[in-house]
Amino acid sequence: MPVALALAAATALAFAAGAPAAHAEAPFSFAATPGKLPKDVVPLQYTAHVVPDVSGNSFRGTQTVEIEVLKPTSTIMLNADNLQIDAASLAGRDIGKLNLVPILDQQQQTLRFALARPLAPGKYELALAFRGQINREGRGLFYVNYKAGGADKKLIATTMAPTDARRMLPTWDEPAFRARFRLSVDLPGHFKAYSTTPIEKREELAGGMQRVTFGNTPKMPSYLVVLVAGELERLASRQDGVDIGIVTTEGKLGSATFPLAATRDLLRYYNHYFGVPYPLPKLDQIAIPGGFNGAMENWGAVVYNEPTLLYDPKKSPERVKKQTFNINAHEVAHQWFGNLVTMAWWDNLWLNEGFASWMAAKATNHFHPEWRPYLDAMAEREYVMNLDARKTTHPIQTPIETEEQAAAAFDAITYLKGQAFLRMLEAYLGEDAFRKGMRAYMAKHQYSNTTSADLWAALEKASGKPVEKLASDWTLQPGFPLVKVEAVCENGRRKVTLAQEQYRLDEPAQQQRLWNVPLQVGTVNGKAWTTLLSGPTGTLTQGSCEGALVVDPHSVGYFRVQYDPASFRALAEQAPRLPDSTRLKLLSDTWSFASNGRMELGAYLDLVRKYGDEPRVAVWDAILANLRTLDGLARGEPEQALIRRFLVGFARPKLERLGWDEKPGETADDSQLRAMLATALARAGDPEAIAQGRSRFARYLQDPSSVPPSLIDFVTSTAGRYANAATYEALAARAAGAPTSEERNRFSRALASAQDPQLAARTLQSLLSPQTPPDLLPYLLGGVASEHLDQTWRFATANREALLANMEALGRHSLFAGIVGASADPAHAGMMEAYMRTHFGADGALEGERVGNGVRIRADQKARLLPQVRAALQ
Repeated sequence: MPVALALAAATALAFAAGAPAAHAEAPFSFAATPGKLPKDVVPLQYTAHVVPDVSGNSFRGTQTVEIEVLKPTSTIMLNADNLQIDAASLAGRDIGKLNLVPILDQQQQTLRFALARPLAPGKYELALAFRGQINREGRGLFYVNYKAGGADKKLIATTMAPTDARRMLPTWDEPAFRARFRLSVDLPGHFKAYSTTPIEKREELAGGMQRVTFGNTPKMPSYLVVLVAGELERLASRQDGVDIGIVTTEGKLGSATFPLAATRDLLRYYNHYFGVPYPLPKLDQIAIPGGFNGAMENWGAVVYNEPTLLYDPKKSPERVKKQTFNINAHEVAHQWFGNLVTMAWWDNLWLNEGFASWMAAKATNHFHPEWRPYLDAMAEREYVMNLDARKTTHPIQTPIETEEQAAAAFDAITYLKGQAFLRMLEAYLGEDAFRKGMRAYMAKHQYSNTTSADLWAALEKASGKPVEKLASDWTLQPGFPLVKVEAVCENGRRKVTLAQEQYRLDEPAQQQRLWNVPLQVGTVNGKAWTTLLSGPTGTLTQGSCEGALVVDPHSVGYFRVQYDPASFRALAEQAPRLPDSTRLKLLSDTWSFASNGRMELGAYLDLVRKYGDEPRVAVWDAILANLRTLDGLARGEPEQALIRRFLVGFARPKLERLGWDEKPGETADDSQLRAMLATALARAGDPEAIAQGRSRFARYLQDPSSVPPSLIDFVTSTAGRYANAATYEALAARAAGAPTSEERNRFSRALASAQDPQLAARTLQSLLSPQTPPDLLPYLLGGVASEHLDQTWRFATANREALLANMEALGRHSLFAGIVGASADPAHAGMMEAYMRTHFGADGALEGERVGNGVRIRADQKARLLPQVRAALQ
């Protein structure tokens, strides 16, 4: 069915009358890269020796840095934070050896040496002796206390991104300063140690100690420096000549089999995709029981919080298996995106994180299409679009000036919008052209740094399409467009008019932004054609009026689509028979329009009713999340009972068809759906679901094997939500004695969900204990806040300093602001914003404004939607 395009005239008008195009950046230039450090001195080779006092939580170190002076200078400046410099000297031809006086600037996190006369260009050696702390939080060199076989144990590890290498070594701690690192460390003799490269030499020392020396690294940024040491075990294999290991604390290698196989698959896949083989002799994936959340992509030795890597098929639900594979895929992708080729500065962080997220979904779909990762990615896209449709959003690329801003850049816009944009761009350019451009980009820039401009140049050359002009709209402008669709049938042909405007959930945008929007337009289960909407409007003609019109049928677009009423009805009438991606996009856009006042809530609920026998977990997840949002808006209001009655009436028939117990040979979707529906019903107060959760928890206490992994989250969360004192004690005992972090987290989060205010107070009080891991504290506080907002706010503000001392510093702003994040009361927003301005400075105030804006949006939604709930559901 041929398509006649009539977009050229609209395109010409767009660039004449639209908003100015976003200013494109230049390709990478070391001299022009932002940063605090001067570019006249660069490190070439670090040779560092660290001596940790594991029991005393401190360390001392020595370091020689081969530096090159590029132009005459009287100052050497590098980074240091929370370090004491005991000695410093400079040696080189024509200067002999000069003793230096360190000048530390704690606020700027710099170490400076002023020289009596300028250094001539050339190479020199800077020698340093220093001391520092082994931190409780996951910054720089940190420690983790854990139990193994009932005994108290301790290990040390590092996480350096974005700006914490300077907490262990004085370094040029900005990503453009690539250098080689040779690291050695003195450790207890029974410890095993891991870093980027294999161990080159091990020596026995007096007192049961050992000295471990690692091989030299490639040229790399300082934030990839890594050291992990403790009583560790390793399961190993080989792939494409690379030694691959899964490293765990004692007794957990049974959970390493799946990630080891996954890492082998991923390394083989990425070697082939990128055309540049993994360059190191080994790749260790290291699971540590706490310290920080997520994972850190250190070159050759990735460090994971234990539940994000390990998978125990006897205890872990399928959700954990999917999560560990996806995170593994993300971190291994970083060995190319970020490590081999590094963004020049933190404003281009998305070149690391957005690409790793995009690549992880691609790899997961390749190896596990049964998980339908692109449907999961659509759900993640919904989350970030709801953030990106607010006045408080920011572009994918946003200026970074301070260390706190660099840390804050690791957010949903960087990861999820970056990933979503790349999928849209790949669909527009074509997979083959996109991959050709990526291979050229990797080959040209390996062991170096880039800006987005370098990537656009490679993709533009490979595809022959104007990538830079299109991509700049999406990476340098905040927000995204709404695409309005009007269709009429004329003389047996369908004329489609498309229009774009910026989509907002709060106040209208001040600027009339336009995007180059790659669009696919077709019919349901028919062919789709790709076009580019570059101006405010455009038209196209389909060869017939047959079939239901669909825009973005594969849901690769980072925009919303609003159809005219007739086109919407044509899709809605066949909703259950639509392809998965079309079905989910129609549902998600309709919910957004209903919550934003562009459609009536009744239209969304009527659409939902057509999904009663929906087979896909991701679609059910979207429906239940939206109904949960409605439920939250109606907290304490009479409409809540109507919403819960609707949810129970809608979800229970599907659960009854699935049954309460697993069936031999059932699909992974059905197994996950059972637990998802049961949890939603229990949260909505369904008596049968609550009774099932309680009775199964009672059996679990007697025999843990009586509850299959697929139901364990439902059982523990229901037990926690409706806990009495005895149930709370049982959960607390299991959290304290859990053999793995996954189980500890599960029981701890169940405790945090208790509806009883007295039990909530016990959970809050536990956050002040040094036994509560820093990485778990934000989740527990947030869990209690979701049920007891005012109680949590009083506790947190009364214990601010104690909480801050007991948690990851990088999350302190979101910890306090997020307490009120689920509120629909503007008074909560004002209270929180004033507190953030008073206690957390400019960056904290900015986070407060973002969260406060969300609270006010929810207040508007409450005022708009609750009357519609009564009209639609009474």
